[in-house]
Amino acid sequence: MKKFALVCGASGAIGQAICRQLAQDGWSLYLHYYARKAVIDEMFASLNETYPNQEFIPVQADFSSDDGAEQITAQIYSLQAIVFSSGHAFYGLLENTPAQEMSRLWHVHVQNPMRTTALLARKLRANKVSYVLVIGSIWGEVGAAGEVAYSAVKGAQHSFVKAFSQEAAYNGIRVNAIAPGIINTSMNANLDVEERENIASQIPLQAFGEARDIASMTAFYLSGQADYVTGQIIRVNGGWYI
Repeated sequence: MKKFALVCGASGAIGQAICRQLAQDGWSLYLHYYARKAVIDEMFASLNETYPNQEFIPVQADFSSDDGAEQITAQIYSLQAIVFSSGHAFYGLLENTPAQEMSRLWHVHVQNPMRTTALLARKLRANKVSYVLVIGSIWGEVGAAGEVAYSAVKGAQHSFVKAFSQEAAYNGIRVNAIAPGIINTSMNANLDVEERENIASQIPLQAFGEARDIASMTAFYLSGQADYVTGQIIRVNGGWYI
């Protein structure tokens, strides 16, 4: 039997790394994207060539819309795991954050992931063990000036994990989150060299993380070797926040 995982945000740097690691571990994948079809097409071709005995299915949905969850769940069949790695940040003072942007952050990071989980829970319950994994953020734990709205929705993700893990445990669904620190992705491309060096100097390991670091922890959670773990927020941040 093939085991299927839905990776939401598969076209992002962390999403791509997660997809490639899970495929290597034998998972068949639903590759979710919204606008970056070319990235998904390239990864789809590469994964199909490398792992011909697995299935890779692109699925498109707009998580910034009210019905994003309904868009994606209509395309999902067999399922044992969901990984939510989609998202975007917003930089600016709270007083300069438009209400439209607050709504978009809420839909992408909280409402549609929760609704997607709700709509797919029956498929997850069909397995003895299944997984929901959220890629949260260090800012969901400590908050960040200049990213107040983003910090708020990441904190909401963490609360969702803690609450739903208790509700879903009796059905064999493990629910956890990974809280990355600062990772080398396009989300941090706005930082100049001096800013990057300043941030790295504050991190005990003296470096930014890489997308593969998040992918490796994701693979561990879904490997069957961490099945006594649920409701946890695991920090992958180089010791920046302990």
